[in-house]
Amino acid sequence: MTDVEIEKENAAIAAEYRNLLKISYQTLTEDDKKLIRLAFNTAVDAHKEQRRKSGEAYIFHPIAVAKIVAAEIGLDATSIAAALLHDVVEDTDFTLNDMERLFGETVARIVDGLTKISQLQSDADVSLQAENFRKMLLTLHDDVRVIIIKIADRLHNMQTMESMPPHKQVKIASETLYIYAPLAHRMGLYNIKTELEDLSLKYTEPEVFNSILEKTLESKGEQKEYITAFNDSLQSSLKKEHVDFEIKGRPKSIFSIRKKMLKQNVTFEEVYDKFAVRIIYKCDQDQEKFIAWKIYSIVTDHYRPNPVRLRDWISSPKSTGYEALHITVMGPEGKWVEVQIRSERMNEIAEKGYAAHYKYKQGDKNEGGLDEWLVKLQEALENQEVNAVDFIEQFKLNLYAKEIFVFTPKGDLKSLPKGATSLDFAFSIHTQIGFKTRGTKVNGKLVPLSHVLKSGDQVEIITSENTRPSANWLDYVTTSRAKSKIKSSLNDERKLIATEGKEILKRKLKQLKITLNDKSVNELVSFLDLKTSLDLFYRVGLGTVENKKLKDYAAERSNAFISFFKKKIRKQQSQEDINKDEITEKYDLLVFGKEEEKLNYKLTSCCSPIPGDKVFGFVTVSEGIKVHKNNCPNAVSMQANYAYRIIRAKWIDSSQQEYFTDLTISGIDQLGLVNNLTKIISNNMHVNMRKISFETDDGFFTGNITVSVKNKKTIDKLIDNIKKINGIDQVKRS
Repeated sequence: MTDVEIEKENAAIAAEYRNLLKISYQTLTEDDKKLIRLAFNTAVDAHKEQRRKSGEAYIFHPIAVAKIVAAEIGLDATSIAAALLHDVVEDTDFTLNDMERLFGETVARIVDGLTKISQLQSDADVSLQAENFRKMLLTLHDDVRVIIIKIADRLHNMQTMESMPPHKQVKIASETLYIYAPLAHRMGLYNIKTELEDLSLKYTEPEVFNSILEKTLESKGEQKEYITAFNDSLQSSLKKEHVDFEIKGRPKSIFSIRKKMLKQNVTFEEVYDKFAVRIIYKCDQDQEKFIAWKIYSIVTDHYRPNPVRLRDWISSPKSTGYEALHITVMGPEGKWVEVQIRSERMNEIAEKGYAAHYKYKQGDKNEGGLDEWLVKLQEALENQEVNAVDFIEQFKLNLYAKEIFVFTPKGDLKSLPKGATSLDFAFSIHTQIGFKTRGTKVNGKLVPLSHVLKSGDQVEIITSENTRPSANWLDYVTTSRAKSKIKSSLNDERKLIATEGKEILKRKLKQLKITLNDKSVNELVSFLDLKTSLDLFYRVGLGTVENKKLKDYAAERSNAFISFFKKKIRKQQSQEDINKDEITEKYDLLVFGKEEEKLNYKLTSCCSPIPGDKVFGFVTVSEGIKVHKNNCPNAVSMQANYAYRIIRAKWIDSSQQEYFTDLTISGIDQLGLVNNLTKIISNNMHVNMRKISFETDDGFFTGNITVSVKNKKTIDKLIDNIKKINGIDQVKRS
């Protein structure tokens, strides 16, 4: 770089630093500014030789992360300093001791947590990745700011991924969608969660993202006019009641539009609630609830509300701290529109995040919602009996779970994930109460332990000292806390029985003149077709291993080694036969990897790819390569957890085989419609129909047709031709 370029870059870095101080959501004291200045100077010095893949100086990244932490999340000076320093220990010669000496114990602890997360192996197999993620979440116990800064770090990395190779973009985007977006959602960082989801879609399904983005931009002017019309009709009524307010439009995110299109099987144009209207009002905190319902009354005087779409999160805030009143009304031009009513304080919590606003801004110890969540999370994390992969899935499901609110017999309010059962409720009160649950009453009536609770239920737990968890209980609960506690209890009991079983087996084998050692145990496990020695001892302890079986084992023990190899040879031969059968005419349709090799594969049934679809190969443990569409429902999970098993796939020939594809058709029923449809399919397109079924209901019809096609081009052309038939409304590939 020339001297002029260096000078220009230094000026840009200094400008970014000044901007950081200006946009900070917190009021910074002189001591705060000194701390941030020292952190900035240290980071500049540490990263002076480093550059990002895009070519810019590396220091721009930590400054950008600090700006997200300061402005979008609203954390304190300690967090801003830690964000500036988050890569220093990992990437440079600075040590953790240097951090503690220069910035104190708190900043050093946060930087240490962030360094540990960065050092986790991202290319490891799924079980190790899951275990690493469990360890990452354990840092929540030390300081939740570690995870919040990590989310900010991930957001900036997602914003600046253009210069990365495509396969890395897909891997990072899938991981973001799988882990970081749900985590941001659960911590109340809704704006960041939305941006992470949109950016993930941009890299996992770029064509879909760009298509929706283009259509959203086209309809922006129309949305602005609609909000103005909505505003004009309400303004005078709200001012008449002396409400100090502002009305804003909030467009629905690209990811949520895509999600709705898939869930409801509709096009972009058919998604009716592409934006919401937000009414933000100013008032004293003790008047918030009263003013919210006053605004509700005024809105519903002007527009008819949908009675089943009222959400009152002011009386019962979400566990993330989110408060608002949501109503859906029939707005101008006969369109349904969601109206969100919230005070400035509520809006601040929604935009900056519950964790930052309460735990670090006000320091109000009475606001215990986040702390309660962290304690629950910690208990689940520290239970080592839970399989790490299962834990990730359970944790992820619980992150996105909608909440219900139920009452204890004394009238205390408890929040649980939607779908929670009465047994889940028992474990949410206390683990020991859960273990000793004999029965449950909901609203005064005795119900099964598996009874699914609804908001407003009052739940009473009946306990007994003699009750113990059974394996059936795992089918009665949905929350990760309850499942982990039940599994832990069952494992403890199993180990106790297995210990007794080992002693019993030792005595029985001694009578057969066999010594209990590793060799005899392994032989018995194989002989009885069990999986582990624990299974063997447990079954002996239960008394399910008969003496006759042990005698048979003793009789065959001498030639057990030969039997083992015979079994192995037979298994190997049968596997070879299977592999021969799998090599069919499909062998030449796809090539894999950079070298474009011809490999044996199977097409999956979960997304039914056909030639022309964008696909990838997934190397399974026992079934070879399986081919999935890029937008397969399982793609994100596979990309996030098993990136090392993903291989590129490319169609090279589509003339050798035909594929069955289902089409769903709907429209206005009329005479001769089916005849026109079959003519288009069979005569014009030369496509074979394998199955056809139609149903009509008061002039509206829906139909399903299974056709045999050779590639995606044929099916796309067929769909276009069917759409031209008079009366056809929708044609979709199922």
